[in-house]
Amino acid sequence: MAAADLTTHPGHLARRLQQAHYLLWNTMVSEEITSPQFAVLNTLVAEPGLDQRTVGERVGLDRSTIAEVISRLGRRGLLDKVRDPQDGRRFLLRLTDEGVRTHRKLTVRTARMNQVFLAPLTPEERTVFFDLIRRVADAAEGLRNPEEPLVAPR
Repeated sequence: MAAADLTTHPGHLARRLQQAHYLLWNTMVSEEITSPQFAVLNTLVAEPGLDQRTVGERVGLDRSTIAEVISRLGRRGLLDKVRDPQDGRRFLLRLTDEGVRTHRKLTVRTARMNQVFLAPLTPEERTVFFDLIRRVADAAEGLRNPEEPLVAPR
């Protein structure tokens, strides 16, 4: 049996891409704040006062992961939970002043990191790359909760 050509396996390439991103993130952006944590900070800058479930949906994190991310950001003093005045069971999330400062600092670093990460591509190729990867990622979101169970081909 011949070995598979892994350069044609999207999962293999996605893992390599993620490894490169992780390395650049830790080197150029932050060793303390992860990319998913930054995504939460960024979402709350854009839409202050969202609840935890909605933030998780916005950034594509499942319930247990978003709970852990929110907890870590809270322990670091970067966000506050405020009880929803219309529904006492819900908490709304807002960045603290330190959270806003951290977001601002990381936004600049993230922009620099993205320039390095995407350096092999021309501006036109970047547009195509983002279009294609976004389409695949959006379609993959539908695989999380499919209407019908997925069946492996025979």
